[in-house]
Amino acid sequence: MDFGVGFLSNKIMLPILDFFYGIVPSYGLAIVALTLVIRFALYPLSAGSIRNMRRMKVVQPVMQKRQQEIRERYKDNPAKQQEEMAKVMQELGNPLAGCFPLLLQMPILFALFATLRGSPFSDVPYNINFQVLPREQMEQVQPQAYVTKPQNIYIADNVHTPVVAIAPGGTKLAIGESTKVEFQTTEGKPFDALLQDHPDYANELHPRVEVVNGAERVKIDADGTIEALQPGDVTIKTVIPGLAADKGFLFIDKLGRVGAIDSDGAIHWDIVGMIVCFGVSLYINQLLSGQGGASSNPNQETINKITPIIFSGMFLFFPLPAGVLMYMLLANIFQTFQTFLLSREPLPEEILKLVEAEEKATAKKEGTDAIPFEPGRKKKAQS
Repeated sequence: MDFGVGFLSNKIMLPILDFFYGIVPSYGLAIVALTLVIRFALYPLSAGSIRNMRRMKVVQPVMQKRQQEIRERYKDNPAKQQEEMAKVMQELGNPLAGCFPLLLQMPILFALFATLRGSPFSDVPYNINFQVLPREQMEQVQPQAYVTKPQNIYIADNVHTPVVAIAPGGTKLAIGESTKVEFQTTEGKPFDALLQDHPDYANELHPRVEVVNGAERVKIDADGTIEALQPGDVTIKTVIPGLAADKGFLFIDKLGRVGAIDSDGAIHWDIVGMIVCFGVSLYINQLLSGQGGASSNPNQETINKITPIIFSGMFLFFPLPAGVLMYMLLANIFQTFQTFLLSREPLPEEILKLVEAEEKATAKKEGTDAIPFEPGRKKKAQS
């Protein structure tokens, strides 16, 4: 039994999605609700990661100073050096500790991402690689049906089932031979019969067929029949339309639309707006976490400034469906608000005393005022 991303998507995400759609029949609101439920569920894990990152940023100067002293003091004794380094991490914290909560939540986030990239929000593709052979070679081939992995397909509101694509005669075709990709449920019920049971969207969900590779080697008729013409490899993509792919929400024109710019140059400003807002929220999140402010390292400061541009700009070159972008924007706004709340929490008393003592020692040695240990903390006025 699969307990991975597919299990989480089909057994957790989709039931939550169906539940909220049953309350408010809007797939856009269902995405909002699903995103918030998952983010609240993961709040303790992400909060632990944010707290550790904040703690490590505060103690980093002290840790680096102590580690350098240990390296110099025990440069000829690696075992003792490692022992003292471990003591420092035990006292000040391990920089890698914040990664563990992040790793725990990754499968859930991947499952949510996969859910929003599939039906009903996006068209669902099935790729099959065919090989066209001369007839004399095909005489030595034993035909065997090829079945793809099942994908969850919405055939009506709140009604979905796993569907597979089948090449009945296998993926090897003789020149002049014809075949047709068929669809059925994992229980063996034909997809056409399934649509007849739910006629409201039957006309919208008929699969379409296109050639991804080797278009000169096959011919596709209007009914989807594939005729082999020349020997070679061919990749056929059959697509079942997403039930909500063409539905809008608020300022979003179509939840399933992929890309900000069409091949004809038309710009979709709803997607451009979400990409810009994503970059802005990412930058604000950096500022709140102390990563986007001024740094003593010019290179690091430059990286901090361009990171939001890179992460948001990549959606122009690696486009995602509008529904997925909406989820990512909502999740990032939630993360930014969470970072803001956690940045108001007082740091542990032992950390404050440790860092302030180190700052006073440094200030006394250099004859300067103590440096604020965290962005936003004001220097104390001299008496």
